[in-house]
Amino acid sequence: MVQAQQIGKSFGPHRVLDGVSLDLAHGEVVAVIGPSGSGKSTFLRCLNHLETIDEGSITIDGEALAVQDASGRSQYVADREVRRICRKMGMVFQSFNLFPHMTVLENIIEAPMTVKGLRREAVIPKAEALLAKVGLLAKRDSYPGRLSGGQKQRVAIARALAMEPEIMLFDEPTSALDPELTGEVLRTMRELAHEHMTMLVVTHEMGFAREVANRVVFMDQGRLIESAPAAQFFAHPQHERTQAFLRQML
Repeated sequence: MVQAQQIGKSFGPHRVLDGVSLDLAHGEVVAVIGPSGSGKSTFLRCLNHLETIDEGSITIDGEALAVQDASGRSQYVADREVRRICRKMGMVFQSFNLFPHMTVLENIIEAPMTVKGLRREAVIPKAEALLAKVGLLAKRDSYPGRLSGGQKQRVAIARALAMEPEIMLFDEPTSALDPELTGEVLRTMRELAHEHMTMLVVTHEMGFAREVANRVVFMDQGRLIESAPAAQFFAHPQHERTQAFLRQML
């Protein structure tokens, strides 16, 4: 579903991603862990074109999003194709990013109506089904300001699912939540995993990574240091830097 090869990204003189390669198979859940500033979130944002890459190539579901030319620089396909390919991915951010002036239901139906051109009456039943899925149908007419952080994040997940993505990207979805609210969001993500949704999750929740992820990758200083099946990763980390990180986190 996702093939990222030798991704390089710099902000001025700062090298944020340095030759990162990662494949994500259909139905696979991959957790990306590592210290702050290691490039995890930037890598995720590069996959769906919120950031552009300098070097390397990205292929989504067999379609090239960016390729590396003879000079070693990345070239993107036409803007229209970029938008079409990126619609295959849904993204959930740390900070929810809900529209405060819209109700929960309106937040969910806005993108399918605006981007896909679907009619309101056609979108509402699906939106209500998604709200039921995340346990928030009773909040359909509430405004985000009346919701807890955990509820806002579950609405954000439902909003991303409303576009019927084939791949879900999560950028530390529980980092802005109080500990007691984290569980309800992780439960929703577990249900998606059990439904074989393809998911790439940047997270600091080691329990979630161990329990739900098929594979765990560790990033540090802009590089992908280690990748292994979850059980193997936690039981027998190979790289010294991975071992030191896990000793601090577990």
